Amino acid sequence: MSMVDRERDFESRYAHDQELRFRIEARRNKLLGLWAAEKLGRSGDDAAAYAQAVVKADFEQPGDEDVFRKIRGDFDAAGVEQSDHQIRRQMSEFLIEAEAQIRQA
Repeated sequence: MSMVDRERDFESRYAHDQELRFRIEARRNKLLGLWAAEKLGRSGDDAAAYAQAVVKADFEQPGDEDVFRKIRGDFDAAGVEQSDHQIRRQMSEFLIEAEAQIRQA
């Protein structure tokens, strides 16, 4: 395998890994949004719309803090009792679940 072939293979794997990571994080955010929507008393289309808003919040800046801040702010505004730790734990648990769902698809 030539150096150019190795480079292309690496770039291809990197692009695939980045796409996979994006899909897993988007799925995690949707699951998290549905969980948060339930805590906020939303259901049906309203819950689905809220979950989409959580997915979109992740595009505001790199990392998970934008998603965390959205949920924290919405919970605080609605008087939902969830600690920062509980929200972050759900984020971690849903990341594991999302990865399993994406890899099984």
